Amino acid sequence: MIPTGASIINAPVEEQQQPSLTWMLDLENKRITRTIDGMDAVKQAVFKILSTERYQHLIYSFNYGAELSDLIGSSPIFVQSELKRRVTETLLQDDRITSVEDFKVTFQGESALATFTVVSVFGSFPFTKEVNRRV
Repeated sequence: MIPTGASIINAPVEEQQQPSLTWMLDLENKRITRTIDGMDAVKQAVFKILSTERYQHLIYSFNYGAELSDLIGSSPIFVQSELKRRVTETLLQDDRITSVEDFKVTFQGESALATFTVVSVFGSFPFTKEVNRRV
């Protein structure tokens, strides 16, 4: 049966935020034990996104992951600005994340250590990401 009447066509559309409920990864014990939501789910998402090299895994879309492995070996000034841009653009693909702030990069040998604050709809939290040739 095909619905009739203008009331269906003119019905208001309500946007609802989807839950961020996901399985918690216990990397130490290599198991999944329970679900997490809210801030914990965003923290895990940031970890997973920045630990996944973009375009390397067919299971993920081209919008998922970060392009970080090719930065080391470039000049520190280039790495500092490009690392900030790439991390920010990567994390803003997640609609729960609103901004990346207080970005600082320190260098030691062939490694760069980025520290920053992730601001999400659930609040903000500090995060650290080390980038080296063994990404």
